[in-house]
Amino acid sequence: MPAIRQSAEEAVRRIRSGSTLMVGGFGLAGVPLRLIDALERTEVRDLTVISNNIGTPGQGLGKLLNAGHIKKVIGTYFTTNPDVGEAYHAGRIEVELIPQGTFCEAIRAGGSGIPAFYTPTAAGTELAEGKEVRFFDGKPYVLERALRGDVSLIKAHKADELGNLIYYKTARNFNPLMAMASDLTIAEVDEIVPVGSLDPEAIVTPHVFVDILVTE
Repeated sequence: MPAIRQSAEEAVRRIRSGSTLMVGGFGLAGVPLRLIDALERTEVRDLTVISNNIGTPGQGLGKLLNAGHIKKVIGTYFTTNPDVGEAYHAGRIEVELIPQGTFCEAIRAGGSGIPAFYTPTAAGTELAEGKEVRFFDGKPYVLERALRGDVSLIKAHKADELGNLIYYKTARNFNPLMAMASDLTIAEVDEIVPVGSLDPEAIVTPHVFVDILVTE
């Protein structure tokens, strides 16, 4: 089925308060900025945001943080945005840190129907506290749960009318994994082209994982 075309404002109306939101990007590269801007203008609150980091002060997801939309963040580092640390120490948000490789694998597992997996990363550190640890071949492994979202907001370079996606260089980052790991995927793209225009070998995200396309 072809992906639905909507404006950013129409697309974010699918997001409800209390939802778990996956947002692609690394820093500000590959971040769906138009969708975030549209979401900032809504009354949606208490979001759990799964993203590598929370933008920079007043940019990207930093806008949602400062506007009070976010209840909890799950990611790999937040040092690019000191507002995250300030909000955490003030008790305004919860923060869950996950090693970056584990973060990727947890999203991949979520998109593949795998509920949890063992990894040696973080074993013996504070990040493993409260998590099950088992020994394999004499080495400790930490049980990590898969990550899934109610909605993913992703950024791609081009889409065809079905919703097949290609990405631009490093802006690809977490976007393909997140497209697979949510109940609803909204893709912000630079351009929509006719079916058959994209090189099939260049398509990274098949259209079956994309529900809504948003352009200018």
